[in-house]
Amino acid sequence: MRRNRSRPATLEQHPNAGEIAGVLSRLSSIGDSELRALADAWRNDAELSTARDLALSPDSPLVLEVLAAFEAVASLFEDDLRGEASWIRTSPTTTTTALKAVRDAIAAAYARPALRRRQHAMLMAPWRSVFSDDAYTEPDLGPHADAVRGLLSMLPRVAGRCHDVDGALAYDRVVDAVCLDEGERRDARESTFAAAVATHRRRTWTLVRRSAAEHLHRPCEQCGRRASEAELGQVLTVVLDAACALLVADAVSDDTVRTLTSPVRSLIPGPRTG
Repeated sequence: MRRNRSRPATLEQHPNAGEIAGVLSRLSSIGDSELRALADAWRNDAELSTARDLALSPDSPLVLEVLAAFEAVASLFEDDLRGEASWIRTSPTTTTTALKAVRDAIAAAYARPALRRRQHAMLMAPWRSVFSDDAYTEPDLGPHADAVRGLLSMLPRVAGRCHDVDGALAYDRVVDAVCLDEGERRDARESTFAAAVATHRRRTWTLVRRSAAEHLHRPCEQCGRRASEAELGQVLTVVLDAACALLVADAVSDDTVRTLTSPVRSLIPGPRTG
């Protein structure tokens, strides 16, 4: 059995980083036809089960990151797995099977140094039947992609505001700016989600919201302090709404974008939108 004696501590150190990035980057853009193809291709037998167990063993590289990626997959496809919304076109049973193929691909990509070549190829086979290369796929962040990225990149400073003056000022500005009627915000929020469904950015919507929450809950780099839910709840809601409004700004009214982005204008680097 081939083992990796010097396990990588980060993804950047991983010898199979290209394949890992290629798989992870496609998660939010998997379409219904691809889900069906992945489900059709997934198989299970004793040999595959053994390979899967090895890929997820404590000896495999970055196994905690693998489990975090599994959690992200469950979050991205939560609506599909429930199957209750009118706009779901793939059965939950099919999606459940397809996500087994997705998780096998993630596990195989991370565990490649610890797997035999055949084991890696078997676990990757359903994924490779749909996605033949490792090309990195940028998520469709809409017409203001740079603004979305810029907003997300500012959030760790807000999270670390105990030792970041600019982050503290940004936090205070957001809190002070939240004076809009919640009914107006709720209507705008519903409009942007409907637009995310219509523009096929529904999973990217979930990805952006998940990324924003993770960024805002990071500990301060200097003291390790994490802000409490009570501190961040209102700010997180406002930031999530703004990021998602920017994501679908080409499919909603300018008034909707302004309603949801106005409290966070100071956090968005570069030219203002809306």
